[in-house]
Amino acid sequence: MDGGISVRARSELLEALRKRYRGANRREKSRILDEFVALARCHRKHAIRLLARPRVESVQAKGPSGKRIYNEAVREALVVLWETSDRICGKRLKAAIPALVDAMQRHGHLDLDNDVRHRVLAVSAATIDRLLSPVRREAGSRRKRRRGKKLSARVPVRTFADWTQPLPGYLEVDFVAHCGGRISGVYIHSLVATDVCSGWTEAIPLLVREQSLVVRGFQAIARQLPVPIRGIDSDNDSAFLNETLIDYCTSGRIEMTRSRAYRKNDQAWIEQKNGAVVRRFVGYDRYAGPVAGQALAHLYGALRLYVNFFQPSFKLVGKTRIGARVTKRYEKPATPCERLLAHEAVSAHIKSALREHRDRLDPVALLHTIREAQSALAAIARPESCRAVDRVSLERFLEQLPELWRQGEVRPTHSPRPRSPRTWRTRKDPFEGVWGQVLMWLQQEPDSTAKALFERLRAVHPNRFKDGQLRTLQRRVREWRAVMARQLVYGCLEDEGPWTIAPIGIPGESLDRLDGQSAQAHNGRSAPSVGLRATSNAVDGS
Repeated sequence: MDGGISVRARSELLEALRKRYRGANRREKSRILDEFVALARCHRKHAIRLLARPRVESVQAKGPSGKRIYNEAVREALVVLWETSDRICGKRLKAAIPALVDAMQRHGHLDLDNDVRHRVLAVSAATIDRLLSPVRREAGSRRKRRRGKKLSARVPVRTFADWTQPLPGYLEVDFVAHCGGRISGVYIHSLVATDVCSGWTEAIPLLVREQSLVVRGFQAIARQLPVPIRGIDSDNDSAFLNETLIDYCTSGRIEMTRSRAYRKNDQAWIEQKNGAVVRRFVGYDRYAGPVAGQALAHLYGALRLYVNFFQPSFKLVGKTRIGARVTKRYEKPATPCERLLAHEAVSAHIKSALREHRDRLDPVALLHTIREAQSALAAIARPESCRAVDRVSLERFLEQLPELWRQGEVRPTHSPRPRSPRTWRTRKDPFEGVWGQVLMWLQQEPDSTAKALFERLRAVHPNRFKDGQLRTLQRRVREWRAVMARQLVYGCLEDEGPWTIAPIGIPGESLDRLDGQSAQAHNGRSAPSVGLRATSNAVDGS
């Protein structure tokens, strides 16, 4: 009865019209029906049934009569059992009551008479919930808070195919972990952002990967970018997909999108910059703590100017696939600054500021600053292997540029770590125990070849040596003959061991070095080749 009288008013109207309707003639009944239908807005047949039927007296609901089945004693027992079971639901408590009652009575924790025990065991799960409902309300609900909608569902997905011709300001962002290959513990992350349109790249070091710090990092990137941020495209990392960053993007009217899970090609631009910019200049060492963070910030301060103003890069225009062959087409290499200057959507004011800034920069001074920052990072990551680096002036650095290529790798963060000399064996010496016998044969017959000695060993010790061990014996005999050649040319001194040789009057050679070579030859390890060799057949290692 939409728009009609209320239910209570209709009941009162029925009471007033019912007596008149019963005593009225046909014409009056028709008029009463017209009035009631107009007021109550119901069907005429329904109005006839309401006015014609007698009044139905409302029957008051009576409460439960008789003695209660589950009295206060049963309720108290259920409360004790409910607390003992750690406040589980009624259906689970019903299944646990028999075992709980037996265990608690057996250990003297519960004492129930037969009548209460019988009722506790017979109670239903619904009755348990009804009896315990006041207790549960007072104790407080233990229901788990229902989780809201997943944050990833609030952020739309953008694939690599969705980037058509974006305007400057749409960024792809990612983290680069400076963990040194070990993800355990605390280490620095670099928040890296690149503009898809121009390739402009910014990096901010974060000591801790936390939501509020990530927002502060984006605020710092926004101050450094020459164009306003229009969009942020991230992966599914929880450091990006959170309420804090979503609120920041919403308040700043920044479009936020995400890539598909486990599809790195959706973020091809930032993945390329992670390697070509961050890893190329920072390396793969582990950095942690405020000191390393300051060194990284100093490096990124010069690196952003050097890369964005003086490092041209390719940009993919399109690719075509013909069968299994893919042909890619690239734009002419250009710096991110040049791409912004050539874009129509960039205002004239921003272009003028970029030109002025570019004219003030010195690429050699920036590279000099980058090398000094890299030296500081290398000293932090590898203090045991890095020597104290002398600060070189810009003039001296410029003088060294034509000859730096002779030094090989000049980036301090990528210099190879010094390796300790190998002093151990990886497998058992096959000639251990018989090498003395081989030396005795060589002293008796110096012209014997290693192959002949190997055949004699196999004849004396059958089924002990394999064919592949001939090469090991040849190398061992050649080392022995190299040491003997030095003895023949330079002479020797009598000492306590047959393998301790000391050259006389050889400039630049020390006794310790030759002792080490002799000992290595004796122990079966490879020794450095000796420069002088005898010309007799005894020197031949075949």
